[in-house]
Amino acid sequence: MWYRTVGAGDRTPLVCLHGGPGSPSDYLEPLEALASDRRVIFYDQLGCGNSDPVSDRSLLTVDRFVQELDAVRDGLELERMHLFGSSWGGMLAFQYAIDRPQRPPASLITAGSPASGRRWNEITQSWLNELPADELAEIERLEAAGMVLSPEFEEAMQPFYRRHVCRLDPWPEPLRRTFDRLARDVYLYMAGPCEFRLTGTLGDWDVMDRLGEIRVPTLLTGGEYDECRPVHVQEIHDRIPGSRMEIIPDASHVCFVERPDVWMPIARAFLAEHD
Repeated sequence: MWYRTVGAGDRTPLVCLHGGPGSPSDYLEPLEALASDRRVIFYDQLGCGNSDPVSDRSLLTVDRFVQELDAVRDGLELERMHLFGSSWGGMLAFQYAIDRPQRPPASLITAGSPASGRRWNEITQSWLNELPADELAEIERLEAAGMVLSPEFEEAMQPFYRRHVCRLDPWPEPLRRTFDRLARDVYLYMAGPCEFRLTGTLGDWDVMDRLGEIRVPTLLTGGEYDECRPVHVQEIHDRIPGSRMEIIPDASHVCFVERPDVWMPIARAFLAEHD
């Protein structure tokens, strides 16, 4: 397992969970801004980035990634920690907070994270339906032809990505690097061939009915145009007792990358409040 620690200080450390599954942690680099008074810890999950590759798919389960977070926590002697998760990382954070009530994080922050594979597919489809007719028709044509792994399909997805994944132009270098280093075998197995269809093993993942078990301070964030639409963030907010929701204007799936001027002060104050 590869990890990196930035910053120092006596405040409770923040552990950051990257998305994907299969993405490296590179695109989380803007979170280093939170390291002025605490340690901020990044790690690449098994099969991703600088960590060991994985060929045994039996290791690619949500429960295994929960155990992996325990191992990172134990290895770094993090008796107390805040937990941040982006996209799939937030899904993992939800699961961890539910499954580990005996050693909960001090607080939980998510960004663009769903609580249900089924709902993810429904809300991303609603965004697809709002694409210009020619763009949607091309996506549907390629899907019907079984060309979801083709360069043509990758090109057809770009308008959706530019609207709902990252609205900056050009994309920041750490985000481009993340896509270049994506562990496609992990991504295809657990998620599927594209952002807007969870057809892999996570398609059946759902903790909506268990969100009430999360009893730690929780900050749910997302972008105004996030592929994880604000309506779903609201559904999660309604189910986690005492949670807080912040929708970042003029941003999408990586709102902390797109609007650090808005997102970072919110996160910094929330962490300080729950140190």
